[in-house]
Amino acid sequence: MRNVARQRRTAGLAPAIELALQFRTPHSAFRILLVGALAACGSSDGPRVTVTIPPGTSLDAAVDSLAANHVIAHPGTFRLYARLRGLAGSLKSGVYLLRQDESWSDVVAALERGRGVEQRFTVREGLRLAEVADLARAQLKIPRDSFLAAAEDSSLLVSVGVPAEAPSAEGYLFPTTYLLPLGIGARELVRVMTHQFTQQWSPEWQARLDSLHFSRHELVTLASIVEAEVRYDPDRPFVSAVYHNRLKRGMRLEADPTVSYAYGRRLRRVWEKNLAVRSPYNTYLHAGLPPGPIGQPGRAGLLAALYPADVPFLYFVAQPDGKHIFSATYAEHLAAIQRVKQLKRAARAPQRPGR
Repeated sequence: MRNVARQRRTAGLAPAIELALQFRTPHSAFRILLVGALAACGSSDGPRVTVTIPPGTSLDAAVDSLAANHVIAHPGTFRLYARLRGLAGSLKSGVYLLRQDESWSDVVAALERGRGVEQRFTVREGLRLAEVADLARAQLKIPRDSFLAAAEDSSLLVSVGVPAEAPSAEGYLFPTTYLLPLGIGARELVRVMTHQFTQQWSPEWQARLDSLHFSRHELVTLASIVEAEVRYDPDRPFVSAVYHNRLKRGMRLEADPTVSYAYGRRLRRVWEKNLAVRSPYNTYLHAGLPPGPIGQPGRAGLLAALYPADVPFLYFVAQPDGKHIFSATYAEHLAAIQRVKQLKRAARAPQRPGR
């Protein structure tokens, strides 16, 4: 109904303009009449979206961005209104939090104010949902409970394209640096971060998922485990290959980060006693993938999960420098473990002073 009303409001402008011309309304009065009529377009009850206007953006490009985000429904008419308001000469770059179908006068006022409405928010790869909530509280003053509630709101998750089987936005809060409007709320932040995930998802990845016989949720889950394991970037496709190979053979993943996630806090080290924790996320006890992601994978993690290295490895062990030794057989893996132990002992041994 709101769209119909908006169309009627906009359609009603033509007779007003024609009437003004018929009676030869003076130019200044006509301009005031037109601006006033156009300013009435839009409303203020739509959902909020983030619109970025980069430096140097033309008015036409800015209007296209507003239309693409459904802030305005009639870009041609809005462009006329914006020029009459003088926005072409006063357009400011920045990040704006606007409502879909926003009042046109409010849109122009926001774009004239420009910078000073944004703040930087950086989320690094591998952070867990609870850690993102802590970061949002510390940097954006968003209550932790509010953010977690938004990230677990099934109706919100469906509306932003998170797969229905996902219990929360875990894994879909894309890690990057954001420029956000001051005072952004929990739900808006979840929308912005999940939208960024969607923007990163390349169309050709779906065909790759089909060839792997993975759902998107399964892929993101695997990518989050790879992200949690890797400290040395070139290892990503090889770690991914180990997990793909194990899944194909029906082997348990036995991924330490999933055990840590099952505890609900980061363990400095996963000990033998930790491997018995009862949780569907414990991949030492349960075959296959856990119910969902264990953190936020970046693009590199997603690509590694999509395109694992073509190698026969089934095992890996981390060296003190963070790089991994990969093995195809259990005997090779045991030898690699012994090698790592030797490296650790050598690192702890006191160094003899040079003679």
